[in-house]
Amino acid sequence: MHAGQPQAPAQIDELLGDRIRHRRHVQKMSLKQVAEASGISIGQLSQIERGMSSPSLRVLASIADALNVGLGNLFDESLTSTPHSADRIVVKADERKKLGFWRTGISKELLTPTRGSSGLEIFLIALEPGGTTGSQVYSHEGEEGGLVLEGQIVIEVEGVEHHLALGDSFRFDSTRPHSFRNTGSRPARVVWVNAHRPKAD
Repeated sequence: MHAGQPQAPAQIDELLGDRIRHRRHVQKMSLKQVAEASGISIGQLSQIERGMSSPSLRVLASIADALNVGLGNLFDESLTSTPHSADRIVVKADERKKLGFWRTGISKELLTPTRGSSGLEIFLIALEPGGTTGSQVYSHEGEEGGLVLEGQIVIEVEGVEHHLALGDSFRFDSTRPHSFRNTGSRPARVVWVNAHRPKAD
């Protein structure tokens, strides 16, 4: 998707489903294997791959873990096996890969180059008022941290709520059950870093 060309929710779901199915085929994994590893049903995964269901950020993070890729790999619009240049350093503002969780009021832009199983991904996350990862907490491999650029958010980690406003920052192990939401009346923007150690092939 190019900058300035918004897509309908159904198109977003279809593209995301295509990317997940493509990654699963590259990994030579069955629907059953990915569903079991990500903790969702085969039927739900099948619906997501066919663009008939819009996954939450929690579910998508679990699927990415099961596929042994960073979340940013599912932002990649290319469904070919041609790898991105390993030497790429810069991502121009109009080249950012974007992914919207339109049902939950959250959107993400990938600020770092897509590089296979790279262990570092930086996102610019926008949360509409009331935007949330959902009532269920989730966990995955690695650690994460970030900085609030605008608005205010609440991050819940292992049942403890942390209220953050403009200029506040954070870090925690991603294996600790967590969720986040925008509790304010204005949009919030957060630079969010995910780091993990790529699994051995």
